[in-house]
This record gives sequence, structure tokens and C-alpha cells, in this order.
Amino acid sequence: MENNSLDMERTKVAIVGMGTVGSGVARLLLDHGDRTARHAGRTLWLEQVVVRDIHKKRDADLPTGLISDDLEKITGDPEIKVVAQLIGGLEPAKTIMLRLLESGKDVVTANKALLAEHGPELFDRARDLGRTIAFEASVAGGIPIVANIGQCLSANQVTSIRAILNGTSNYILSQMEAAGLSFENGVADAKEKGFAEADPRMDVDGTDATQKLAILAHLAFGARIHWSEIPRTGIEGVSQQDIHFAESLGYRIRLLAIAQMNQSALELHVSPTLIRIGQPLGEVRGPYNAVSVVGDAVGRVFFHGQGAGRMPTASAVVADMIDTAVGRTQLTFRNLELWSDQQAPVAILDPSMASSRYFTRFMIQDQPGMLAKIAGIFGNNGISISSVIQHEPQMSKDDLVPLVIMTYNATAAAARQSLQEIEKLDSVQPGSLFLRVLDTSSL
Repeated sequence: MENNSLDMERTKVAIVGMGTVGSGVARLLLDHGDRTARHAGRTLWLEQVVVRDIHKKRDADLPTGLISDDLEKITGDPEIKVVAQLIGGLEPAKTIMLRLLESGKDVVTANKALLAEHGPELFDRARDLGRTIAFEASVAGGIPIVANIGQCLSANQVTSIRAILNGTSNYILSQMEAAGLSFENGVADAKEKGFAEADPRMDVDGTDATQKLAILAHLAFGARIHWSEIPRTGIEGVSQQDIHFAESLGYRIRLLAIAQMNQSALELHVSPTLIRIGQPLGEVRGPYNAVSVVGDAVGRVFFHGQGAGRMPTASAVVADMIDTAVGRTQLTFRNLELWSDQQAPVAILDPSMASSRYFTRFMIQDQPGMLAKIAGIFGNNGISISSVIQHEPQMSKDDLVPLVIMTYNATAAAARQSLQEIEKLDSVQPGSLFLRVLDTSSL
């Protein structure tokens, strides 16, 4: 730590887990002690780091004797007040967090899966013990969306959240769009650039974004719904051809997480969605996140930034550590009563009743009357067609041609029923695509 922060009052802190984010947090605390001291009015003194393997090489230059594999070095030290718990997954992360809380520590975490799965138990336990859990880094990395919704926008009733919450999937879709890559090559490119894990399934299938949406929906609307109950569709079914068709219609495809009031109920879902080119969410490229929030007093506000990575996420973690050290977290944690046993103030909309325009793509055999059959199925389910794109067949043995149909507003139930009926037609290849289209009138 820099010398001009040493004479200030110290709050001893610790880190559990020294991976990518943990090394970034250590770097900020050790190399920029004057900066954190200026904002906290005290020095955040890194007293202990606990890891599973003390011999593993790490991207942080830690002072001698600071690192250990013994959690008791933290739980048994009453002078350590705040701990950044930066272990991923559910276990041992849950057990460690409970041990930290029970030993009198306030906890900062970046583990959105843990909160989405065990939030009620962990927050109830923290309240029982008079402790706090801060979690800004768990949702959108360096974007301060939790603080803004929970504090800065507290004079508002939030009516809508529309967000790109997964940088990996956004990078893949961006590369499919800009470089003409296939989905598979987009995934490989994301891995090569360090924007995707070796196993990116939770990113591309929408799980990561859905867990984050569950946290935001609880924070903004008081929704009490397990993340697995939120309808989600990943980007695996999106082809480079679909990207091209969407662009020709004036849209981009982005994995969008939506929580919005629909009359008196909350609509929730995560899915690849068509967004008008030129609209802010449609212009988010690469491994970036963005969150568009509408409040009844402030109107629309837009947040954009890096949603993952060492230093952006470490930035959010250290900000939470500062807030916890100076007492701001205690005030908001107690007053917000997150994941409490209170009755949820909002009902959840039946997903089948959510309404949207749809972009549909079918691969069909070029036979007379196919368009009429498909249009008839849409009509029988109460769905009107807005536009149609059908290219002439190419010379191939299967004679398959893409048919793209844009619809007017329809319920998810009607869209799903239409898809099931259309895919039963002998001339339609399995793997048709139905994507929501974001209503431009409310952007």
C-alpha cells in the first residue's frame, strides 16, 4: 500500500479465492491504497488471502505471509471485518460464506449463481447474525447496476429492465455479425480471445444471464422466483444466416434479458431478440454488457460497460468493500430486506401470455403451396403476418430454402403452438427458429 494511506484508521479485510477477480481485487487494495482510503476515509488493509492451493502461480504480487489455505486465519481473526468471497459455483462457496457470516464478517461476493440459488437462506442468515452481503459484482461486472437500482433510483417504481447481461454470448453474436462466423467458429474465437470459458454452456444457453436477471428482478420489483422458472432460450440455434436475414430487415440479434411490468404482472424471460439497428441495445458489441432501466419518475436510463474480466469486476468488488467498511451497506442491506420472507409485491406473468412480434425462420422444401400452408397455420392461431422473405432455391440435393416470416404481436402460447404445427409438415426441416422482436415504440 502507498505510504500516504498508512497513517489513517485501518479496516482489516481479506479475500477468499485468488482467481482472475481475486487477483484484481488484491491489486487494487495493495497498489492503490491511497485511492480506496480517499473514498473510505480509512485504509482497507489486506490482512489475509485464503486459497485452495497456495503453490499455484497467481497474477498478483502478494507480500510474504499473506496467503494461506486455512480459512481459520480469517474466521478466527476478530480484527478482519470485511471479506471478499470470490469462489465460484455453489459448493464449497455456500459453506464458506456461512462460516464467514457466522464468524462475524461482512461479505462481498461476485457469485451470481450462489445468490440466485441460495439467496433466501444466505440473506436470512446474514440478517439473523446482524451481518451484510454486498453483491454488485455478481450481476454486470463493472457496471454499477445494483447500486443504481437499489439506491440511486429508489424514488422510482421501475417499470422495465432490458439488458444484455452476458459478454460471452454478446461477443459471439457480434463476431457472427461482423466477421461472418458460424456459431461454432464464434465460440472458438471467443475462447481464443479469452472471452469464453473452456466450457461456455452456461453462457450460450442463457443460464448465466437468467441467474443475473433473477437478481435484478428481485431487487427492482421484489420478485421472488427461482431463476430456473424464468423462461430462457440460448443462442445455440442462431445461425449466421439468421444474423444476415435480421440485418436485411434492419435488426441485430442480441441475447436479451427482460423484466417488465405487463399490466399488473411481471414479464420475465431471456432469449435471443431482434433489436432495431441504431437503438442503444442493438449497438452493444463485443464482450460488453448494457442495462436499460425505465423508472416512472426518471424515465429511461442506460448503463453500458464491461460486464466481466479481472479489473472491471474487481472494481465493483472493491467498491462494495468500501461501502461495507464505512457502513453504507449496513443501511441499505437492512432497509431493502432482500430475499426476506415478505410476500412478493408483484405477481409473475404466465409466460404463455407474454406478447411480442416474432421473427421466424424455416428451412422448407421448395414445393407449391408451402407458404400458403404455413400462413394458414399462423392465421388459425390468430397470428398476422407482417412480411415474408423467401429466396430462390439453390442447386442442392435437398432443395431446402429458407423462409423468413415476420409477424405482428402474438402471445408466446400462440407462437409455440404455431411452431409445433408447422414443424409437423413433411416439407419443413426440424430446427425452425422463433425469435422475439423488441417493440421499438417502447425503446
